[in-house]
Amino acid sequence: MTGQWVEPDIRDNVIDFINLIRAKADISLKGMIRLIGINYSKYYSWIDRKGISNNHNGKTPRGHWCLDWEKETIISYAKDHPGEGYRRLTYMMIDDNAAAVSPATTYRVLKAAGLLNRWNKVKRSSKGDGFNQPAAVHQHWHTDIKYVNYHGTFLFLISVIDGYSRYIVHHELRQNMQQFDVQITLQRALEKYPGYKPRIISDNGPQFISKDFAEYLKQAGLQHIRTSIAYPQSNGKIERYHRTIHQDCLMKSSLINLDDARKQISSYIDYYNTERLHSSLFYLTPEDFLFSRVEEKLELREMKLNEAKLKRIEVRNVS
Repeated sequence: MTGQWVEPDIRDNVIDFINLIRAKADISLKGMIRLIGINYSKYYSWIDRKGISNNHNGKTPRGHWCLDWEKETIISYAKDHPGEGYRRLTYMMIDDNAAAVSPATTYRVLKAAGLLNRWNKVKRSSKGDGFNQPAAVHQHWHTDIKYVNYHGTFLFLISVIDGYSRYIVHHELRQNMQQFDVQITLQRALEKYPGYKPRIISDNGPQFISKDFAEYLKQAGLQHIRTSIAYPQSNGKIERYHRTIHQDCLMKSSLINLDDARKQISSYIDYYNTERLHSSLFYLTPEDFLFSRVEEKLELREMKLNEAKLKRIEVRNVS
């Protein structure tokens, strides 16, 4: 039977027969398929094509293939969110109840429409992969300083990011970047989350290796870990955040004055924490990880995908 063409009604009867016998007899699916004389791939292909007639002049639409309105939604959504990769777009659409499809489907639709973001390529380095990652929130806090162009001079964005959730626990946009400015930023972060004693991870900037900063950490009961010299990627989580805020916020904004600069940066960081889907967090938000909503969100997405697949099958069977 493996190499023969099979009528649709016979094919469907075989599937029904396998389900009936398995329900009454103690025979494994593998054993049933072997007795009938078909292979696994053909069996599952028949399941996908159940109720659909054969068509040898072109592709037979499977019940779970996305519908025309879903393709139009994917294309429209991508145009409304330029610059986003197809994976992030996929989960944004699911969360927004726009369309529930897989990343592979989004990729195929956007590729056919010529809308793939071909420049969204990030080279990764394997150096530093041996770093022990935190297993929960507030175990590791990374901190660093970013220069912000401002009216021919610089402001200094000092941020503290949680290593597990990638949540920006606190930031300060300051006019100086002395040890005191870093200490103020870190102290305010600790006051937001009392009771935690995270490891503080930083580079070897003068603010972080000063005796005053070391004394502050000692009094606060915090352990300090400094990254490899001349290798800023070892503090990669906050470096990646700096690149994101630079590309998505600072390069697209005109900072009118200091108050406006602080307002715009605070607004973006709130978006970063609560709305922007993070590729390293199953395309969830840092806030989802901070407040342990991961399982709930992933289960909800899976439910939406299954419901969408069933609706497609119903539509194709009716038509």
